[in-house]
Amino acid sequence: MTIRQASRKSRAVRGSRTGRPLMVLLDLLGRRWALRILWELRNDPLGFRALQTACGDLSPSVLNARLRELREAGIVELSEPEGYRATALAEELGDILIPLDQWAKRWARRTR
Repeated sequence: MTIRQASRKSRAVRGSRTGRPLMVLLDLLGRRWALRILWELRNDPLGFRALQTACGDLSPSVLNARLRELREAGIVELSEPEGYRATALAEELGDILIPLDQWAKRWARRTR
């Protein structure tokens, strides 16, 4: 079986017709404000209003939508009474994104 055949036979991930989890993750993280929300939750839990302020007063409807999506994905959770916090999955993701950040900084220097 070729890689292409295996890819076609893989089960679809929610939100994906291709079954490619990476594409679903990149779509989620590429949505407006998603990475900023994760950034603001990297150290401590924040309540809704504190998170909204930390993100530069983004609209409540957009914040609600992103939090819902990130919670459904298991990346953010609501912990009473502290507020929203990053899950262990989000911490893993942060570890993975550090090399990408380092690459992006090198790329930015080269393209100036």
